[in-house]
Amino acid sequence: MRIAYLTGMYPRATDTFIQREVAGLRQKGLEVYTFSVRRPGDEHIVGLEQKTEREQTFYILPPNPITLVLSHLILLFTSPGRYWKALALAWSTNQPGLRGTLYQLFYFAEAGILAQQIGTQQIQHLHNHIADSCCTVAMLAAELGGFPFSFTMHGPYIFFEPYRWRIDEKIKRSLFVICISHFCRSQGMLFAPTDTWNRLHIVHCGVDPALFNLVSHNQPGKQLLYVGRLAAAKGLPVLLESLAMLKSSHPEIILTVVGDGEDRAELEQMTARLELNNNVKFVGYKSQAEVREYMQETDVFVLPSFAEGVPVSLMEAMAAGVPVVTTQIAGVSELVENGVSGYIVPAGDSTTLADRIKTLLTEPQLRSQFGTAGREKIEKEFNLNHEVARFYRVMAAALDGKIESIRPEGF
Repeated sequence: MRIAYLTGMYPRATDTFIQREVAGLRQKGLEVYTFSVRRPGDEHIVGLEQKTEREQTFYILPPNPITLVLSHLILLFTSPGRYWKALALAWSTNQPGLRGTLYQLFYFAEAGILAQQIGTQQIQHLHNHIADSCCTVAMLAAELGGFPFSFTMHGPYIFFEPYRWRIDEKIKRSLFVICISHFCRSQGMLFAPTDTWNRLHIVHCGVDPALFNLVSHNQPGKQLLYVGRLAAAKGLPVLLESLAMLKSSHPEIILTVVGDGEDRAELEQMTARLELNNNVKFVGYKSQAEVREYMQETDVFVLPSFAEGVPVSLMEAMAAGVPVVTTQIAGVSELVENGVSGYIVPAGDSTTLADRIKTLLTEPQLRSQFGTAGREKIEKEFNLNHEVARFYRVMAAALDGKIESIRPEGF
C-alpha cells in the first residue's frame, strides 16, 4: 500500500506524534510518502528523526513556476471534467471576502501540484493531519486527482471556526476521519451529516511505553517540567503565578520549560518580574530523546493549558511514571483521571494549581501511586503500537469498501 501524508509544516519539533505515526506505519510495511505545504526552519530540526524526515519530504511551497503551470495543465487536459468540478468545489467552500477568495486560489494552486505528484508516484490514498488550510488543500487535491483522502481531526482550534474551514464538507467527502478522542468525535458529529457518523473513528495519538523508564519517587520533590509551545494559551502565565505562590514554602523549586514560541520573551519578562529567575529554566526545543531525559529527572509534570486536544506531552510524562497536573478541558479527562493518575484543576485557577503541585511535591508515595496508574493507562489505551494498528485497520477496511468499528478493539 502506497499512501501520502500531508501536513501544513512537516516535520516540526512540536508534532512528534505525526512522525511516530508515520514511522509506525512504515514498520507495518506501508510505503508512506510525506508531503508538506511549507518547509520547517532549522529551529525545528532538533534530532535525527526530524533531519531525516525533512530530507525526504516533498515541499509544495515555494512552488517552481514551471511545475505549478505544468501540473495544472496536465490535470486540466487529462481530465477536464474533474478539473472544473474541483474548481467549483474550491469556489463553493470559499471563505468570505476578497482575502478568503485569494487564499482559496492559493490552496487550489497548491492542490494541483500535490495531485500531480501523487498521481505520478501512483499513490493510492492521501491522509492529512490537522483540519484547517492543509486539509482544504488535501480535499481539493483529491478532487483534482480522483483519489480518496482522509484526515485526522485534532481540535480544539478547528472547532473555534468550523464554518470557516468547512468541517462539514471535509467530513462528507473524506473516506474516513480519525478523531483523537471521544470529545473530538462529538464535535465533528455536530457538523457532519448523520449518515457519515460511522466513518468518524477514534484513534488516539500515542507513545511507545518501552522508550520510557519509570521514575522512582522516594523523597520530597522540587523538580517541575513543562513541555510545549511557549504561548499564553498554554497557561504558562498561570503556572508562573502558581510558582510565585509556592516559592515561600519551596524556595528550591525548579521549573524546566522545554519548547519555544511566540510568547517566549513575554514569559521571560514575567519570570523576572515575579523574581523567579533562579527557579525557572527556559531550555528551548529539544529532541525526542532529550525530552525523555527531562522526564526521567522530574517529580511533577504540569500542563495548565486553556485549549488542547489530548496532549502527547502528558502521555509521555505518564509513560515515565510521572504524576501530572493539568486542566479540565476538551479530551484531557479521557487521558488523566483526577485523583488516580494526576490532578485536573480548573483552567486559569493559579491557587488550585499551586495547591495540587504542593501536595505532590510533599508526598512521594502519592507521586509513585499516581505514576504507576498513569503508566498503566498509557500501556492500555495510548500505546503507539496499538494505535497505529487501529489506524491501519480503519484505512485498510475503508480502501476495501468496508467500515470498521468506531474504536477498533483487539489490541
